[in-house]
Amino acid sequence: MGIGMIAAAWVLVLGLLTALLGYWQESQYDPNGMLEGQTLRGGVREVQLKQNREGHYVARGKINGAPVRFLLDTGATDVSIPSGLAGELGLERGPAQSVRTAAGIITTYATRLDRVSLGSIELRDLRAHINPHMRSGEVLLGMSFLKNLELVQQRGLLTLRQHPIGS
Repeated sequence: MGIGMIAAAWVLVLGLLTALLGYWQESQYDPNGMLEGQTLRGGVREVQLKQNREGHYVARGKINGAPVRFLLDTGATDVSIPSGLAGELGLERGPAQSVRTAAGIITTYATRLDRVSLGSIELRDLRAHINPHMRSGEVLLGMSFLKNLELVQQRGLLTLRQHPIGS
């Protein structure tokens, strides 16, 4: 009985340490968690992102109300969605198009996004593509989204601001 209790205690301790290590690794990759954002004077919406250990900006947001994880990519022309995730989101696959990537020219499929939100920032009717070559579940948040914002990067912090239309 005593040996069984000791073994059970060790299993519990190892399970807790494994869970804590997983949480720590996740927080190192995505230090931003679920974003709130804020609305400033004049209706300016602002979100601040911390850079992860790899130098990337990763954050959770929503596409058409469904939660997703974004990897901000100023080198991507459009928002790029892995095909598996696009299916889960119910996105329609439009015409095929050739896209130049770092890995060469690939075929993607045009689509439109009704709403994309990152914290308090929300944009509507965005151009995107479904990418059958992406293996991760992350969405590349490209310039079809980012070009509508003011971006300021300073000391590992990226501030995104959405100004009201017409200002």
